[in-house]
Amino acid sequence: MKAFFIDKPGSFSFGKTETPEIKTGEVLLKVDRIGFCGSDLTTFRGQNPMVSYPRIPGHEIAATVAEVGPEVPAWLRPGLLITVVPYTTCGQCTACRANRPNACKLNQTLGVQRDGALTEYISVPWQKVLHSPKLNPADYALVEPLSVGFHAVERGRVAAPDTVAVFGAGMIGLGAIAGAALRKKARVIAIDLDDQKLALAREAGAAEVINSKNENLHDRLLELTNGDGPQVVIEAVGLAETFLAAIHEVCFAGRVVYIGYAKNPVSYETKFFVMKELDILGSRNALPEDFQNVIEVLESGLYPVAKTITGTVPFGQAGEALAGWSQNPATTTKIHVTVG
Repeated sequence: MKAFFIDKPGSFSFGKTETPEIKTGEVLLKVDRIGFCGSDLTTFRGQNPMVSYPRIPGHEIAATVAEVGPEVPAWLRPGLLITVVPYTTCGQCTACRANRPNACKLNQTLGVQRDGALTEYISVPWQKVLHSPKLNPADYALVEPLSVGFHAVERGRVAAPDTVAVFGAGMIGLGAIAGAALRKKARVIAIDLDDQKLALAREAGAAEVINSKNENLHDRLLELTNGDGPQVVIEAVGLAETFLAAIHEVCFAGRVVYIGYAKNPVSYETKFFVMKELDILGSRNALPEDFQNVIEVLESGLYPVAKTITGTVPFGQAGEALAGWSQNPATTTKIHVTVG
């Protein structure tokens, strides 16, 4: 079957790989659509330390059930359109034992630590499959990236009275914005350097936006929060500057949630941790319930799916699209690749 490979940094190819054999408890899926993730971009750029080459990318999945193996529930039948939770769990590490398998010590995400789904067929355990009769392939391929932001909202214990500031209106930030605003009904302030991304953030649920290139971030946040600062700050950029700003701008007794990976070491003035008595939280991947929460929001029609997808390309243009994204990252929110 056909497959797309990132062969090494800056290099891709189209090739073939074996069609997977379906095992007991597994479902064979015909891949319909894949979203390129930020991790695919860093793999292409040679900046992803979790990847070995060559690698088939792809874990933002819309697929159709092609065949079911033994011991699969009857509701999973051929022809069903689904998405996939793309993470593995060992079931034995401290995270798994604490019912936080999204942070499994031995996790292998499709397209990162193991080959992904930018191919014709994949086989997965049936427990990783999620279905909604109301969603289409474009919706399904957005579920996983949105769920990462939704999980950060859960980590921050966001509730309706909260004001939540989200650094970054890219794909993961949009998930945090939508999770806080559309699901939790919190008041969200989106922060970015790009007015087009901020406009999309408004459509995703942000009540206010701040272009920190043109406005004084500190003064504007104080103005919008009656001098207090936001109760929750979610960092979805991955820069030292925004890691530090999250600590400075959050209110006393507030919560800071980090989704992004800072590329360089971050030096903190740690007195703010204690003076403000902050809860500082990391957020990794997502739980199955986060996926279900995203599905419910997408079913509502409130999230701007079409405006989030910057472009959709056929399988044969996947490499060109990935290279173009690498050259002009600011212009892209999400690229989808149709496989069928």
